[in-house]
Amino acid sequence: MYSAQELVANIESLAALPTVYYRVREQLESPNGSIGEVARLMETDPALTASVLRLVNSAFYGFNRKIESVERAIPILGLQQTHELVLSMSVSATFNGIRPQNMDMQRYWQGCMLTALAARELARATCTPASERLFVIGLLADIGHLVMYLTVPDLAISARQAADAGHEPLHEAERRIIGCDFAETGAVLMETWKLPQSFAETIGAQISPRLAGEHTPEAELLHLALAISHADRCNESSDEALARIDPRIWADLGLAPGSFPSIRESAEMNLNACAALFFPDEMRP
Repeated sequence: MYSAQELVANIESLAALPTVYYRVREQLESPNGSIGEVARLMETDPALTASVLRLVNSAFYGFNRKIESVERAIPILGLQQTHELVLSMSVSATFNGIRPQNMDMQRYWQGCMLTALAARELARATCTPASERLFVIGLLADIGHLVMYLTVPDLAISARQAADAGHEPLHEAERRIIGCDFAETGAVLMETWKLPQSFAETIGAQISPRLAGEHTPEAELLHLALAISHADRCNESSDEALARIDPRIWADLGLAPGSFPSIRESAEMNLNACAALFFPDEMRP
């Protein structure tokens, strides 16, 4: 049996965020930071620069004019959104080309992207501030599974098979077979990467949102987004997905359960285009 800390320790050297991310974040958080220095740091990584410009000029943001430089993009995006964007692209670069045993990476990243898009749609529907942060948290929510397939692939497969056979929920099968679940593992990786504490607490509580303390609303949004992603993966109807959601979550968020199908539809509609933007190598046929 393994703890989440043991699994993450086994991949720490393999899955480290690029140094440029931390340097950009330091500038963004510093009272003396400057847009020019942030742009200069980003431009030291040509692949990051290209990815950021490709994304800000896409329908994902919908700006009405072409943005040709990082320095011009930052004031338009805003500092917080720039951080989320650099983090998103850094994550995709970190795991680009990693192909764990018996894991369909195209399907995996599509699932992550659907969770991210659904989290953003839900955040907007509830007028939650920083919807882009929810997008990034959604993108990272399932990363614990990637850690598991990199470190204990046989056990991860056994847990998935038990869940798919209908014996028990996946997180319970993982705790029984591996010793920890994907949410715990993802939270430990967030802490190892020294990301904002809200990332670890929200991702760690995505199965049981009320354990997230002050971040319970974000964890509840992520829980709903996860339900959308799960329904898509299992070809479930929205009614089937809704039947598994605790009614208290809707009341907490002030959101009508009837909005679930339209939010799901909106996220699914943008899935392929956004997945190709963030993970171009993985989405190629």
